[in-house]
Amino acid sequence: MNNPDIQQLTDQELLQRFKADNNSDWIGVLFDRYALLLLGMCMKYLKNEEDARDAVQQIFLKMLSDINRHDIQYFRAWIYQVTKNYCLMQLRQKHMKYKEEISDKHMGGIAADPEDKQVYQEKDILLENMGQAMSQLNPEQKICVELFYLQKKSYQEIADQTGYSLLQVKSYIQNGKRNLKLLLEKQQRANKS
Repeated sequence: MNNPDIQQLTDQELLQRFKADNNSDWIGVLFDRYALLLLGMCMKYLKNEEDARDAVQQIFLKMLSDINRHDIQYFRAWIYQVTKNYCLMQLRQKHMKYKEEISDKHMGGIAADPEDKQVYQEKDILLENMGQAMSQLNPEQKICVELFYLQKKSYQEIADQTGYSLLQVKSYIQNGKRNLKLLLEKQQRANKS
């Protein structure tokens, strides 16, 4: 699909056409649009070109299978999040495999320090709580908070990407941050009781 008219379509229009006729060429156009950015992002996380290229292919396949399950408002933000999650999962699996190899070979069955275990468990709980709290934000706050804090976008970049005014972006980030704090405090109280 190298038709110049197709290249002029917005991400949202390409998604709508895919959902209408299930023709994966529409997603191919979308993917081509972001493939280099995704490769760069994978390189940043995985630090290996071959792993990064494999990751981009896996992300494309994942995108094809998952795209109908989601109501995607902002494709760019969504595919970035999918890519980041995929890379983090790869790193976690590599880390766990490496950790198991080290402990099997060198520790000879010595148990890990219980305090270390507790720190990891607390971090896992905090990350899980953060994910749950993020999912409870309204869509505008969630997308602005993700773009600002996770993707390090400026207010202007977020405004350009989402179509919100600068004032709206600032407000959504400020309110989203406050709501996240309240939700996390509520979850912390619930966990203690």
